[in-house]
Amino acid sequence: MRGTFVRALSFVRQLTCVIALVFPGAALAQMTLADGTVVIGNDRGGVIRDRLIELRTLRASGQPVQIKGRICYSTCTMLIGLPQTCVSANTTFGFHGPSYYGRPMEPDDFDHVSRVMAHYYPEPIKTWFLKEGRNRINGLYRISGSELIRIGVKSCTS
Repeated sequence: MRGTFVRALSFVRQLTCVIALVFPGAALAQMTLADGTVVIGNDRGGVIRDRLIELRTLRASGQPVQIKGRICYSTCTMLIGLPQTCVSANTTFGFHGPSYYGRPMEPDDFDHVSRVMAHYYPEPIKTWFLKEGRNRINGLYRISGSELIRIGVKSCTS
């Protein structure tokens, strides 16, 4: 029985990798390995409310999180603030401020949501985001995983 499960898990991992290569924006941006590690790959972000639920769940579980995909954009970047997260030097992180589906928010809402997002960033990303990063709602500030590692985010290789 255990052998069948391990083979099935291996097949699912291989299929997930193939889907991620063929359809880089595919919904399969996350998988959990047999040891409980959550691997994030090619995550374009999403609704902040949903990401906050995921962040609370991951923080409570203590599961290791590895961001290893080609990209981690928008709300995906909030994962770097979890103490159990590491990043790949090869991943590109895309930051932008909050919006209402691409449209500007009311100033008070914008400030509140920006601060909620910044809460999940380690320094100095938090300070940069509140001063500059949040002001772009169209397009992205792209920062390499190697740059994040250089400023103190944990590398998946260490």
